Amino acid sequence: MLRKKALRLLVALIFMTLIALVASNTIINSFAIGKTFDSLSQVPKNKVGMILGTAKKVKGGGSNPYYANRIAAIVSLYKAHKIDFILVSGDNGSVYYNEPTTIKNDLIKEGIPSEKIFLDFAGFRTLDSMVRAKEVFGLDEVTVVSQKFHNERAIYLAHKFDLMAIGYNAEDIALESGLKVQLREYFARVKVFIDLALKTRPKFSGDEIKIE
Repeated sequence: MLRKKALRLLVALIFMTLIALVASNTIINSFAIGKTFDSLSQVPKNKVGMILGTAKKVKGGGSNPYYANRIAAIVSLYKAHKIDFILVSGDNGSVYYNEPTTIKNDLIKEGIPSEKIFLDFAGFRTLDSMVRAKEVFGLDEVTVVSQKFHNERAIYLAHKFDLMAIGYNAEDIALESGLKVQLREYFARVKVFIDLALKTRPKFSGDEIKIE
């Protein structure tokens, strides 16, 4: 009897998880339709482009293609005069790990003037990055730069915090190479709705920083 009840409970939990995964994915995908762009000629101009941080290297020391492709995308956006400033939002969790500074250094190597780059050291999660873009950096509009699946989630979160966001899509990687990231994204989308329901706030706030 106990075994049957446990089995029923397990089946119910699996069913509810699947419903949550499908529903959250559908809502976020639907909302982002027409708000992400692959073409430089089609993406609207915004004052600020925000690149979302990720590690430069993968475990084992190899280059992270997600990182390299985001750098290439934000550089092309700036050089095409589709943005005037760059906001780098990422994790600065320890003295040994600093996404914003690493990204800034690589942007400067690509010819972006340092005075055009602003750093958000407390972008620990996408939610933090979106809220802080609005509340700390005073943005009403922004072009988010990441892979499409990430941009879609960022755009939905931005909307929930009164930030008008569009996405410029960095090149993605083959499914077989990025399967782990893609699977993790489904659960990250469920977490979006949990955070919104719980009214989750960024880990840190801070004084306003004007981008100009």
